[in-house]
Amino acid sequence: MNRYRIFFWTLVVLVFNALTSCSKDDDPQAAASDLPMGAAYITDSTYYSDKSMTVYNFAYPSTDPYGNPVMLSGTISFGDGVKNAHYAKGMLLYNHFTVYRADQCPSKGSLMEQGYTAMLSLITVSPDYYGFGSTEHHHQAYCLSQTNAQASVDALLAAKEIMASQGYTWGDMLFNAGYSQGGQTTMGVVRLVAEKYPDINITYSLAGAGSYDLPETYRQFITATISGMPSTVISVMLSYNEFKSLGIAREEMFTEPVLSHIDDWIFSKRYTRQEIDAMVGSLSLSQYATATVLDTNSDLSHNIMAALDLDNICKGWSPRGNEKLMLFHSTKDITVPVANTQNMYDFLISNNVPAANIDLQIQDIEGTADTPAHEKAAETFVTRALFKVMEILNTPTDQANKVIEMIKNKK
Repeated sequence: MNRYRIFFWTLVVLVFNALTSCSKDDDPQAAASDLPMGAAYITDSTYYSDKSMTVYNFAYPSTDPYGNPVMLSGTISFGDGVKNAHYAKGMLLYNHFTVYRADQCPSKGSLMEQGYTAMLSLITVSPDYYGFGSTEHHHQAYCLSQTNAQASVDALLAAKEIMASQGYTWGDMLFNAGYSQGGQTTMGVVRLVAEKYPDINITYSLAGAGSYDLPETYRQFITATISGMPSTVISVMLSYNEFKSLGIAREEMFTEPVLSHIDDWIFSKRYTRQEIDAMVGSLSLSQYATATVLDTNSDLSHNIMAALDLDNICKGWSPRGNEKLMLFHSTKDITVPVANTQNMYDFLISNNVPAANIDLQIQDIEGTADTPAHEKAAETFVTRALFKVMEILNTPTDQANKVIEMIKNKK
């Protein structure tokens, strides 16, 4: 029956594309997806024998950065234990980190972390976010925490419907995890659930090195004059300029060589983060950002700061108070300053989240010539996050050891 449903929806998509291929334009507020609006459904299923993992690619209804309806995409993954029993102890919402190349999103096969969680008795849900997968022909909603959090929660709700329709059941444990942009999205999910979803109860959230306080990040970059990953600074500026409708001309924000290569380097989705940073060629902000951007007294800087502040997770909402979470960061991180995590912790504590509920892990993790501290610390975060999940799940020692071995070998 599933085979016929997949065939039906594939046919619908093909017909829809044929009818609309001559009328598409570059308006970011135009129809944002190649998929027709409708209920969530599986688009294809793949079995990865090396990971003993089944992956459903799926489409689901959500909203774009402007609040318009859109069909987004993502993956649902689970190991053989869940597949054979048709039962899982719970679900894990995995929010992916910064990616730029089109094939680096979950639905295009970037599934390393999902391979680790497939070893556990969990169903893992991984949204692509707006700008990848079904919406890859549009600019990504980079570091828009509210937009990406909505995409994640909608993916979770849709995945529950899909898995139930496939005859699966699961326990009440729900984990919410991510690093870097995924860490920001993870805390965005905590906020969104507290504000709008009383029936969703997160067992434990694990957030690593997220840009929770973007205005503070902006101020620290200007003071330090450098960023460990120039591509992320450029992408935040482009994303907020477009989706917050600031109307700032590119030449007011960027200098050469970045100015002439934005469409190719950033928007083509042909390059990795490492490749883009290499093409930018310098960690110094003054080598690619205009003097007006770097002047905190300029009107342009004030406009950017005001837009960033609208998405500041360290203010403007009320935690439930019973949140349990791990906050992780490296003090050596010059890509996402550690002040983000300290400010997030302070906000939660001042808003009635008990200190005992927060595992604050601020480490001195150095980078290398080839691997910035932000990226190096991600390896430690993944290991510690999985340890925490396995501890809560009471994972058998032999199974936990297999997960640890996979992480060591980066399989």
